Amino acid sequence: MSEDIVFYTNPMSRGRMVRWMLEEVGQPYSTEIVGYGPEMKSGPYAAINPMGKVPALTHRGVTITETPAICAYLADAFPEANLAPDANDPARGAYLRWLFFGAGPLESAVTNSSLGFQVPKGREAMAGYGSLAKVLDVLEAELNAETNGGRDYLTGSNFTAADLYLGSQLAFGLIFKTIEPRPVFVAYVGRISSRPAAVRARDMDDALAPMPAG
Repeated sequence: MSEDIVFYTNPMSRGRMVRWMLEEVGQPYSTEIVGYGPEMKSGPYAAINPMGKVPALTHRGVTITETPAICAYLADAFPEANLAPDANDPARGAYLRWLFFGAGPLESAVTNSSLGFQVPKGREAMAGYGSLAKVLDVLEAELNAETNGGRDYLTGSNFTAADLYLGSQLAFGLIFKTIEPRPVFVAYVGRISSRPAAVRARDMDDALAPMPAG
């Protein structure tokens, strides 16, 4: 059983979140770049992730897919990085709540809105998230120091994997204009994106990304 961490990604994907997480954890890892198209959908990589998408991670004989799951796995596998409250810490509840809020309501609401899908009036309860406006209002209140008791991060004064994952979604949404640039969101993204690990990860992936045609 290998103790090595192998990271499968593409620099133009959600793998950028996992790269940041790996840099926060600070453990050695190797990177396998997987190209879009046949390389990602078939062949050797299909044995890693039959869904044919990145990112994925292998560690200790285990394969982990789905970005929030990878972030949660790494936080628990390397507790010395202090990226998740432990099971006896009451903050664990808030950590899990907002990690899954990012993976569930926020992801679903933004994706559906971007695709032009509108929940029929009166059927909001069936969608789980209600509406994108509701999701963003709830998140804004949680991130606003005036309404959250002055907390800098989702669970208090400590940055966690929940901040990394949910904050990355906000960052992508602001860049691609799928999320309103509310001042609270802009300030939060700016705060977490300036972390040294975030800068290192961003530089690594930018260097691997294809150059635009000139």
